[in-house]
Parts: sequence; C-alpha cells; structure tokens
Amino acid sequence: MSSGLRILFLTHSFNSLAQRLHVELTERGHEVSIEFDINDAVAMEAVALCEPDLIIAPYLRRRIPDVIWQNHVCLVVHPGIKGDRGPSALDWAIQNRETEWGVTVLQANGVMDGGDIWAARTFSLGGAAKSSVYRNAVTEAAVDAVLEALEKFRHGGFKPEPLDYTKPDVRGRPHRFMNQHDRRIDWQRDNTATVLAKMRAADAYPGVLDDIAGTQVYLFHGVEEKRLRADTPGEIIASRNGAVCRATVDGAVWISHMKLKGEFALKLPATRVLGAAAAALPESSLPVLPMKDDGTWQDIFFEAADGVGYLHFPCCNGAMSTTDCLRLRDAFLAASKRDLRVLVLMGGPDFWCNGIHLHVIEAADSAADESWANINAMDDLCLAILESDKITIAAMRGNAGAGGVFLALACDRVWARRGVVLNPHYKGMGNLHGSEYWTYLLPKRVGADQALAVTQNRLPIGAGRAQRLGLIDACFGTSGEDFERVTRERASALAGDPDLPRWREEKRAVLEHASATKPLARYREEELTRMKLNFYGFDPSYHVARYHFVYRLPHAWTPLHLAVHRRNQWRRQALLRTRHIA
Repeated sequence: MSSGLRILFLTHSFNSLAQRLHVELTERGHEVSIEFDINDAVAMEAVALCEPDLIIAPYLRRRIPDVIWQNHVCLVVHPGIKGDRGPSALDWAIQNRETEWGVTVLQANGVMDGGDIWAARTFSLGGAAKSSVYRNAVTEAAVDAVLEALEKFRHGGFKPEPLDYTKPDVRGRPHRFMNQHDRRIDWQRDNTATVLAKMRAADAYPGVLDDIAGTQVYLFHGVEEKRLRADTPGEIIASRNGAVCRATVDGAVWISHMKLKGEFALKLPATRVLGAAAAALPESSLPVLPMKDDGTWQDIFFEAADGVGYLHFPCCNGAMSTTDCLRLRDAFLAASKRDLRVLVLMGGPDFWCNGIHLHVIEAADSAADESWANINAMDDLCLAILESDKITIAAMRGNAGAGGVFLALACDRVWARRGVVLNPHYKGMGNLHGSEYWTYLLPKRVGADQALAVTQNRLPIGAGRAQRLGLIDACFGTSGEDFERVTRERASALAGDPDLPRWREEKRAVLEHASATKPLARYREEELTRMKLNFYGFDPSYHVARYHFVYRLPHAWTPLHLAVHRRNQWRRQALLRTRHIA
C-alpha cells in the first residue's frame, strides 16, 4: 500500500470536525475527497467515482447504506464512549452531568453505532456547553483516535474489537433521541445547575423550547449570574448587550440568544427575539472596558498583568454584529490608553472571530444596509488596531474564518493553537470580495501571488501550514489551556524585552511608509467599492448564499472544491468533449 491513501469523507456537512480531520490527513499526504450524505444513490455514486481505499464518516445523521459498508471499510466517528449509541450522545452526557466522556471510531455495520471498535479516547467533561465540547475535547480526541485507526488500517491485519457490553471498559449504553420533553426547564423547581445543564446540552442545536410572555422560543447559551436575584423563579429581571437575565429558584442565569419556534426563524440576541417583552427591562450595563468577572455574563472583558493587557471577546459562534464591532473597537481604544506595553486580543475559546454577523444581517429590514453597516464597523475595528501605538498580538485559541482571519492580521503578531483551523477566504459566501484591509494585510505577509492563492482556495488551512505560508507567526499549545498559558508567558517576555521600543518605532515607520505609497483609506475604499456590488448589485449570490447558510438548508450537491472525485470526473468529461469536437 502506498504511503498516501485515497480517503472518502461521507459526512452530513463540512463541519469543524470534518475540516480538522481534512487538514490533519492531507498534511500527512493522504488524498481526501468529500461527499455530503444527501441520499443513498448519491453516496453510492460517490464511492464508485472515488474508488477509495477507506471511507471515513466524521459526522453522519443516518446509517451508511448496506451496499457501501458491506464492500468497503467505513470508519464512523461517534462522539461517545465505548458502547454509547444513539443520535444524542453528547446531549445526554452533558445533561446527566457525566464527568468523563469520549470518542469512539467504529466500523460501520447494520446497527447504528454498533460496529466493531478500531480506536477510542476519553476526556474529562467539565461544565462546558455542547458546541464547545464538540469543537475542543471531542475534536482533539477524534483526531487522535482516527489517526490511530488509520495506522492500523495501513499496516493491515488488525481485527477491530467487537462491541461487548460484558467488558468492564464498555460503560456506554444505547440512548434514545433526546426530545424537548427531556430538555424542558421547570423554572419553579429546577435550580441554576439543572437549568444550565439542560441549556448546555442543547447548545447550538436544537436549543431548549420554552414559553416567555406567551411566545414559544428556543433558548441558547446560558451563563450563571451570581449576584442578581428575584423573588419569582422564571422572571426576566435584566438585560445586557442583547442578553437577558432570568431568575431560577436559587439564583439567575443569563440567556444570550433565542430563536422563535417555527420553520423559518433565526437564532438572534435574546432581546431582539423578545422585542417588546424585553424593551422595559432594566439594563445591567457594564463599562466600555469591563474587567473580567466570573460572576456574570460578559461577551467582552479585559484583564492585565506584567504590562500586558488581554482583551477577550467570546462572541457567539465568532460572529460580530455592527454593535459588537463598535463595542469591541471602543474597548480596544480604552485598553490602548492604559499603561501597557503589549495588548493581546484573545477572542474566545471556541472561535477567535468569523467576521460579520450573518444572522443579524438576515433579520434586518434591509440585509444590504445592515451588511454595509456591519462591514464598515469591522473596518473601523481593524483600523483602530492597525493604528495603535501598542504592540498587538492576536492569540487564536479557536478557529477563525473570513473577515475574522484578516482582523487577526491587523495585529503585529499572530499566534495560534496547533489545532486551530483557518478559512481565510470569502468565496463560499456568494463570492464576497471582503474588506478588513485584507488587500493591504495579506500581501504584506505572504506576497501578492500567495495572497491570491490563499483567497481563491476554499479549503481550510491548519495552523502549521498557516505558519509555513507566513500567514501567522507561530503555532503552539496542545490544548486551549496550554496555549493560553504559553501565550501569557510569551506576551510577558515580550513586554519586558528591551527591544520593544525599537519595534514600536519600526511599526510606526512601516505604517507611515506604506501610507505614503498608498493610504489605508484607499485600500478600504477599493475593497468597499467591490463589496457594495456584492450587497447592492445585480448579482444576488451573496444574499442567496447567506440565506442558505443561516437557515441551514439541506445540501443539494457537494461543491466541486470538496468533491475531488466529481471534479476529476468533470475534467475527464470536458477532455472527452474537447477531443470529440476536435
């Protein structure tokens, strides 16, 4: 068998885990092609076209067709410990407050999640929400387990372990689908810990169905409030930056996002969903630059030590609305006025930033107008960072995409955790041109030719490759905690470096020289001229792509940049047509 395998990903979508596995396997020389699991016929056609050595299913919602698994080794990544079965694996684990969970790589057979085991990993399951557990602990465990299974497959002769519930290490059990009755919050009885467990188990999808002022809504992203109280459990007692605070029997929780019940409804900041029901709530406001406070919900907060400031902005799904961008800009400017030598932008633990807020844009009276306001606010934030007299660092614990990547490049140094995945392009959103001064920032780092290649490529880039390209300066850290620890050590050392004043002077001189050649305002004007066509022009591609994205419409086909097997078939057919014409 050759060093590189031809691997077909059969997956429901190209989600964060599938992207990370794609990065890891292609980095190791394997040829990876992707097919979205649309129906049996499409899946069988994909297998016939690809002729894979191995099929991997990173994220499936149904069984692999019999004719496929009976004729090919199909490895399924299941987010559960050995023996766990069912579509709500993480939901049950988090809601039942398990302390340890895991990932199992098993061989597909006729029983959903019941195949022979190739590899398994376990990890501690703390108080994080489901989406955070999936993007961090599950993803890291899945990568390790898939790589182990892949080596066993490559060497041959391995016999996977049959699922045997009599074995002591097989602690999992079959679980049914978790429905909304299982998730229901009883505000008159459930304490804060129970409310949070239910919300965390439903985080990202599907949310917890509830009734507020006679309106049925899904609740998302709960955080404990340790000081505000109310006499009536279930009462909404305050608002803050789009979130609402709701009383429990023994405290209160912040709920940052909600979604109306209905087929075409969007997850939005809670106050926008509640409308008039939230308008009269007292505002529990924070300063422009809030100091870190573990006793309440904060989507922007600051801390400082050893001459270094750390600005955190764990925005929901990494998306930043117009208001979010302007608040972060103001917080950054306030932090810049402090007696600091280095300023670190930390983003959030799950995402660093993914750019403009497509859900808020979709919900606006004019999506074009809100898009325009949002991208200008992003540009204002980038400009504040570019013009800062501080040495700035983008510390990317989590993934970043589109404008979020270029927001990071506005910093003087860009560091990323080893497992971070970057998508430094806009093409997937209806061929958006993009702004955030990327036409200035990207060529400065990677050169003009490579800048074009990076923005035209629609595949994810791992942190290691990003460093080799010059897109980022360093990658380190095996976990979010490890990355943050090393970041603080490096930032403190940088703040104490005697060369720091010289670097600040060099930074000022470089910006002045660049501005003399071509002012930053011209880069912005040129970028926004192109984006205005995306937003207001005759081509509706951006608006169509955004609509499909925010409403999670089912895939009708797999894009050719993912489906290598279909792209190769298309090229062969085009070549045959050319020869026929000749």
